[in-house]
Amino acid sequence: MNRTHFLRGVSALCAMTTLSLSLGCGTILYPERRGQRTTARVDPGVAVMDACWLLLFIIPGVIAFAVDFSNGAIYLPGGHASGAPLKVVRTDAAHPDRAAIERTIRQQTGLPIRLDDPTMVRRELPSRRDIEPSLAAARQVRPNAL
Repeated sequence: MNRTHFLRGVSALCAMTTLSLSLGCGTILYPERRGQRTTARVDPGVAVMDACWLLLFIIPGVIAFAVDFSNGAIYLPGGHASGAPLKVVRTDAAHPDRAAIERTIRQQTGLPIRLDDPTMVRRELPSRRDIEPSLAAARQVRPNAL
C-alpha cells in the first residue's frame, strides 16, 4: 500500500511539473509572438516564469529561456526591428522613377535605400489599409527579414 501511494504521488508530481512547465513557457502562452524579431522590452512575466524553472530545475529553465529567446516569444509585442513605427512616405510625382523614390525616402526618413537590392521586398498596394496585412504576410514568409 505504501508503494502504491508513493507511485501515485510521484505520478501526480510529474504531471503537475509537466503541466506547469508547459504553461510557464512564453512560446506556449503566447504563440502569436513566435517569430517576431524585435528590440522591444522583455516581458517580465515570461522571464519570471522561465527564471522559476531555472531556480527549480536547471535544465528545464535553460531550455525555457533558450526557446523563448530564440523564437522571440519572451519579448513584449509591438516592437519593431528598427525600433521605430511605420512611416508613410509620399512623393509629389504622379509616376516617380526609382531614383525619385529612393531620394524621397532618404529625405523623409533619413534611411538610404536601394530599390534594386535583391533582398528588398517591394509591393504595390491599392490602399493604406493593405499595409498591415501585407506586412503580416511578408513576416510569415520571411520572419527574420522584418
